Amino acid sequence: MEKFSRQLSITILGSGTSAGVPMIGCHCGVCSSGDPRDHRSRPSIAVHYDGNGGGRNILIDTSPELRLQAVRNRLDRVDAVVYTHAHADHVFGLDDLRRYNTVMQAVMPIYAASDVLTDLCRVFPYAFEVGGSGPSTKDSLYRPELRPNPIDGPFDLFGERWVPIPLVHGHVTTLGFRVGNVAYCTDCNDILPASRELLRDLDVLIIDALRPRPHPTHMSFEQSLAMIASIRPRRAFFTHLSHDMLHADIEKSLPENIRVGYDGLKIETEFTL
Repeated sequence: MEKFSRQLSITILGSGTSAGVPMIGCHCGVCSSGDPRDHRSRPSIAVHYDGNGGGRNILIDTSPELRLQAVRNRLDRVDAVVYTHAHADHVFGLDDLRRYNTVMQAVMPIYAASDVLTDLCRVFPYAFEVGGSGPSTKDSLYRPELRPNPIDGPFDLFGERWVPIPLVHGHVTTLGFRVGNVAYCTDCNDILPASRELLRDLDVLIIDALRPRPHPTHMSFEQSLAMIASIRPRRAFFTHLSHDMLHADIEKSLPENIRVGYDGLKIETEFTL
């Protein structure tokens, strides 16, 4: 069978923790830093690849800064949204999806675990109303129109297989995602052995790394480095960072193949089918 390569790229839209960096009321060295890589908005990424019908952009999560992230990165179209979990820093930009409904004149498919869809419907009921308001009507200018799809295993999205990766986030189970040889695992303090097996042979792993000190629901730098050593991706990037250390200082302490993610970082990869 003939093999061929596919290109995939990731844009880190937000690399910060739930409070963002700079934090309200904080004037520490990181929050006051002039290095733009230390300005960490709430966590989200965009996945780009050529799918059915041309180039596709898929969001993972809709952070509260989605509008600013999209404008800054010229993210002019979004074809679908995939959610890791329903915490506020990952979903409260959902209302900004209405602009994509208007631009693309289409209903937005979203993918999430069933319990996450339940939470989204409870918090944003108007976005899931079924009725006479289509994407071309006046009402669609004022509310997002979403088509929910429950995640109960791997699923196809515009010609690529998306594999959900169960993660431990304190007492909550979140989902990471693998597409080709790239995986995104934010908001976790452990990755159990069965999930690690789904992460073998990666080119790129983007992984939770909150701060140097331990935390009950997120990985410390040390824990992230140990997890990277166990999974053995060719490249890894920290995300969901707090204001504990400057970007430049963190990178000084890391191996060559492990870098610190930052808002606006673009990561390119290629994999063989």
